[in-house]
Amino acid sequence: MEDNQPIDRVARIQADWRRELPHVDVSPQAVMGRLHRLADRLTGEFSLVYARYGLSEGEFDVLCALRRAGEPYERAPGELAAHTMVTTGAMTKRIDRLERAGLVTRRRSDDDQRGRIVALTDPGRKLIDQAFTEHMSNERRLLDLLTPSEAETLETLLTAWLSRMEGPHRTSSD
Repeated sequence: MEDNQPIDRVARIQADWRRELPHVDVSPQAVMGRLHRLADRLTGEFSLVYARYGLSEGEFDVLCALRRAGEPYERAPGELAAHTMVTTGAMTKRIDRLERAGLVTRRRSDDDQRGRIVALTDPGRKLIDQAFTEHMSNERRLLDLLTPSEAETLETLLTAWLSRMEGPHRTSSD
């Protein structure tokens, strides 16, 4: 950590661990601890926007996945699960809630009568257009806490790290 940086909660935790277990390398906490705290803070900031539209983070993700599909704004539930990285069981619960709210509909697939298709309703499209627009403004506000150069460097670093974590031969057990 640079000398001009203030001592934060993570640095204090590291100092405690260095005192208690001096033989353990706690340097990864400098990055991991801050990333974890930042992720928690960002989730809280994002959730404020979702809540203004009566949505959970998961419901917001489903509506976004449908809206990104383009007209007619529909996908199969399995495709939605893949686009939002949740299990099909979790997806079913989200779709049920969105359907009860009148934001999506379900119908039988034209290609496979056993399959289902989930589609945005007009109110669902209008809601997600408004919610996503506000979400992007919120993300801009948060990212603007960094300089443009810092944001660009962070994007480059996170892209490289994530691509290595999600590489073609990586699994969650690697």
